[in-house]
Amino acid sequence: MGYIEMASQEIWTRYRAEFPVTEELIYLNHAAVAPLPRRGAEAMKWLAEDGCLHGSLHYSRWMESWDGLRKATAKLINAAPGEMAMVKNTSEGIATIALGLDWKPGDRIVAFREEFPANLYIWKKLEEWKGVRVDWLSYLDPLEKVEEAARGARLLAISFVQYLSGYRADLEAIGQICERHGVFFFVDAIQGMGAFPLDVRKMKIHALAADGHKWMLGPEGCGVLYVQQDRQDEIQPVEFGWTTVAGWADYSSRDMGLRKDAGRYECGTLNTIGCFGLQASIELILEVGVESIAAHVQRLGDMIADGARAKGYEVMGERTPATGAGIVSIRKPGVDARMTFARLKENGVTSAPRQGWVRMSPHFYISPEDIERVVEMLD
Repeated sequence: MGYIEMASQEIWTRYRAEFPVTEELIYLNHAAVAPLPRRGAEAMKWLAEDGCLHGSLHYSRWMESWDGLRKATAKLINAAPGEMAMVKNTSEGIATIALGLDWKPGDRIVAFREEFPANLYIWKKLEEWKGVRVDWLSYLDPLEKVEEAARGARLLAISFVQYLSGYRADLEAIGQICERHGVFFFVDAIQGMGAFPLDVRKMKIHALAADGHKWMLGPEGCGVLYVQQDRQDEIQPVEFGWTTVAGWADYSSRDMGLRKDAGRYECGTLNTIGCFGLQASIELILEVGVESIAAHVQRLGDMIADGARAKGYEVMGERTPATGAGIVSIRKPGVDARMTFARLKENGVTSAPRQGWVRMSPHFYISPEDIERVVEMLD
C-alpha cells in the first residue's frame, strides 16, 4: 500500500465518527448539499441555545464568528482575512463582481458553455444590460484557444470544477494566461473549494465565490466571496447598507466612505448562525488537510468510474490525475438514469439524477468499502 493510500485510509477511519450520516447512508451527494459534521451542527446548536436562553447578551461572542470565518476561509485559499466577505450564496458573490465592475459597451468576457446557471446567466444578462460581448468556450478547448480568446478580454469566468462532468480546470495555467493579457480572473469555486487545493496567489485569481454547503460541509445560505485587496476599488458594492461603510460600528456617523476591506460587499447583519456552522466545518477541513482530502477524494472518484465502466456504464468525461475531481457522472445505455438513482436510494445510497446521468460525489470520510458496495449495486 502506497503512502497516499495509507494517508487516505487514515482520513476516513479517523474522521468517520464526525459524520453521523454514515450510520444510515452511503452519502455521495456533496456536489449538491453536504451533511453537516458533528462540530458544525454543534456550533450552530450552541448559538441557537444561547439566543434562546440569553437573547443578545453574548452578541460580542456572536460577532467573533464573523471574523473567525473570514480567517478560516482566508487560510483555506491563501488569502488575507480582509479579502474575504460573507455572502448568502455563490450567485450573490458572482453578481457582486459582475454588476460591480464599470462595464463599457464592447467590453469582452470569456466564459464557458457548460457552466452551472449561476456562472452563466449573469454574463448573458450583461450582454443585454451593458452591451458587453461574451465569447463562449468549452471546458474541453485547449489552453491555446483560451489564450487566444483572452487577448483583449476584460474578464474571464470559469468554475474550478464543472458541476456535471467533474472536470477540474487548470486554474494555475489559466491564471497565467489572464496575467499575461491583463484579464480579470474570476472563479466559481463551489465544486472544488474544500476538497482540492486552491491558492489564489499561486493561481493569480482576482475574485472567487463559493457557497459553503457543498465541499466545505457547511449549512445552506452562508457563502464566501474573495476579492484581491488591490482590485477592490474597481468593484463597487451593488448592495449598499450600514455595514458597507468604514464607520459601520458608529451608528450616529453619516460618513458613507467604504470599508477598506472586502467587508464593503456586506450590506447588513450576516447569517450569524450559518457563520458559526461554516467556520467549524472549515476548521475541520483545515485540520484534516486539503492535500490529504484531495488524494482520497480523487481515489474514490476513480473507484466509482472504474467500477461503473466494468459494469457497462458510461462515465462522463475522462478522469486524469490533473483533471479529475470529486464528481463522477454515470449512466447505463438503455436505462433511465432515474431508475438507477431510485435503486441506489432504496439501498441507502444518496446520489443525484442530473440531465440523464447519475451524479456521485464522495467526500473524505467515505471509505473505499462504501464505494465497493455501491459498485456492486450497479449490476
